[in-house]
Amino acid sequence: MNLRFYIDPETDLPHIYEHGVNEVEVEDILRKPGEDRLGREGTRVAIGQTIDGRYLKIVYVPEPELDSAFIITAYELTGKPLTAYKRRQRSR
Repeated sequence: MNLRFYIDPETDLPHIYEHGVNEVEVEDILRKPGEDRLGREGTRVAIGQTIDGRYLKIVYVPEPELDSAFIITAYELTGKPLTAYKRRQRSR
């Protein structure tokens, strides 16, 4: 999977690092998301569980190349959003 990441202009590092997420975790979710739905302004939102058990929400833009995406942000899902996600997964 070919992934490009939004680079924070202040740190010159991928923005996902500010949320304690790494590239491997993003790829885990995008390969097998629990949910993948339409976001705003052409984005998509993927939610799922990493191999290590963390639940992440990823905002990305699919790219024309097959199996390619531009990752805007990714962060750990906690609290009520996590509870709602787990409830939706149970009702499937």
